Amino acid sequence: MTNSNSKVVPEAREALNKFKYEVASEVGVNLKQGYNGDITSRDAGKIGGNMVRKLIETAERQMAGK
Repeated sequence: MTNSNSKVVPEAREALNKFKYEVASEVGVNLKQGYNGDITSRDAGKIGGNMVRKLIETAERQMAGK
């Protein structure tokens, strides 16, 4: 059994990290390399929420065959 922090595809970690920085830039949150525990919950939520939204949009497009 895997825990909630384990990746189904370990190689995806780098791609997700890059995606996180791209989304942060788009929503105006300045992330730095390394520790970012000093950002607000609101900013972290903006990043995570937009990542999920974009991933769902991509999956929907792929299922629609576009």
